[in-house]
Amino acid sequence: MLKKANLLLIEGKKSGVAVFYSSLNIKGFNITLASNGIEIDEFLDRAFPDLIIINSASMRTSGRRIFNNLASTYNEIPIILILESEENKFKLTSNVNVLAQPFTIQKLINTIKRSIHIESRNLLQAGPIRLDLINNWVQIKDRKIQLTPQLVLLLSAMMAAPGETISREDLFRKVWETDYVMDMRTLDVHISWLRKAIELNPRKPVYILTKRGVGYRLEIPGADQKNKQQ
Repeated sequence: MLKKANLLLIEGKKSGVAVFYSSLNIKGFNITLASNGIEIDEFLDRAFPDLIIINSASMRTSGRRIFNNLASTYNEIPIILILESEENKFKLTSNVNVLAQPFTIQKLINTIKRSIHIESRNLLQAGPIRLDLINNWVQIKDRKIQLTPQLVLLLSAMMAAPGETISREDLFRKVWETDYVMDMRTLDVHISWLRKAIELNPRKPVYILTKRGVGYRLEIPGADQKNKQQ
């Protein structure tokens, strides 16, 4: 699982210190490299990484501004902050690990694995949608919404097959665990509630779409249809 982890690596393109993209890529991680705020925002608009690494040493900054912006908006994503030295350390939140140079690449990898293992248990993710199966919340970018247990079951069933239309009958069987599928109004009402929870405009949904006469599908705009359970 960890070899397929998706990392957002924020790193300066021009640097006189060692950088980590090549080393982490060789180890099998899926890495997106960003070097400025625009690239960071573009990535986070379409995906939700397992972990963010801020290599402030490579940018020759403290990393404070970038860290504060990310920690306040995406507080569920674990962060590793790389500093030039312990002297540059500043007040941090609980989901961040700090590595001060020098350190080995193996220490960085161990920190990545530990952070992902702790933070990603019992989570489902499809594109920017992140669902906590234990605490019953869904997070989409900077919005975090509490769901009822039934809505969690419904969303998780759709997240198991993003991009695929699931018949109303199959959805009903999976969520309500019954073979009685004559009355679909309960399902339709729950779909309406789920849209109100996660869509910016429930009347014009972009995530939960209807195929008339067939069923519903979870669409991830601008991203390949992949799902993972961690």
